[in-house]
Amino acid sequence: MAKFDVISPDEFSIERDKTYTTEQKAKDALTRWMRRYESQGYYSSNQGRISLADLPNHCEIKLLKIEHES
Repeated sequence: MAKFDVISPDEFSIERDKTYTTEQKAKDALTRWMRRYESQGYYSSNQGRISLADLPNHCEIKLLKIEHES
């Protein structure tokens, strides 16, 4: 089984101690996470402000591991 994590522009997981079983679930989590910043219109990163339109390009969906079922 695959496990995915979503990494923010500041290189930390967007949800502490949570992984996703599919890449689509990770993408959905990223979309939900980005909504937290809609009212201010940008994400404030250690590297400066990132527009919400560009934010997905600064995040990474990372494949953590694949466990094989017996």
